[in-house]
Amino acid sequence: MRTEDLQKKAAQVRLDALMATTKAGSGSSGSCMSVVEILVSLYYGELLGERVFKCDPERPGVENRDHLVLSKWKSVPTLYAILADLGFFDKSELDYLGQDAAMLKAWPDAKVPGVSATMHGYGHGLSVGVGMALSGKMSKNSNKVYVVMGDGELQEGQVWEAAMSAAHYKLNNLVAFVDNNKIQGGGFVNGVMDVGHVQDKFEAFGWSVIQVMDGHNFDKILDAVARAKTANRRPVCIWCHTVAGRGIDFAERKPGYLNVPLSESEMAEVEPKLRQLL
Repeated sequence: MRTEDLQKKAAQVRLDALMATTKAGSGSSGSCMSVVEILVSLYYGELLGERVFKCDPERPGVENRDHLVLSKWKSVPTLYAILADLGFFDKSELDYLGQDAAMLKAWPDAKVPGVSATMHGYGHGLSVGVGMALSGKMSKNSNKVYVVMGDGELQEGQVWEAAMSAAHYKLNNLVAFVDNNKIQGGGFVNGVMDVGHVQDKFEAFGWSVIQVMDGHNFDKILDAVARAKTANRRPVCIWCHTVAGRGIDFAERKPGYLNVPLSESEMAEVEPKLRQLL
């Protein structure tokens, strides 16, 4: 896809995710919006004429597929919007997000076609990704494992145990994105528990780090992914500087909007603006 097409796709994903969370009456608007360009780059972006992320909606469980572990699990409406658009399941399922007996839970569920791992707690995703990447190495598969984490998760000790393991086993088939939107559930990350300089930390644990100063720029993200795919015997961290609530003017960089859905009146204000971008 061209950059213009990716931007339109991002607007559609934003609209679908926000409509789903508003209808559900629960969800994390700010968190969902900051990760849109990262996930759209993976699922729709192309490198050398091929999609970045290897998957097949007709065969969601095929062995040699790539895996995505959404460690920042409250962003799952964004992932579900993408999977529905790709045809992993009918788009009407988004209307029942989080409801009792619905297929789409308020967290990533491995029972959903296209979802590789169930996540319902912070700081666990990188450990799961390490296991998947190690399994791929042992099976001599050519697939990649992508883990998407929030910056607040870096406060968890388990993240760094997993990071140490990934470097020890030279898992160059593992790519971890850090969605550095600078806000977590309790407020601004540096006020709750400053995680310091992300690049220095991952490099100290034996990773290659690629910093993307604008985590909403498709060209920059795809360039980082292309570089990550050529990593030599090291896992790669793509550190993306993003904006919580991106695409919602009144919610950007606002901690109060991180983990809440938009009201119906707020959605009525946002919807026409997003539709103009389609």
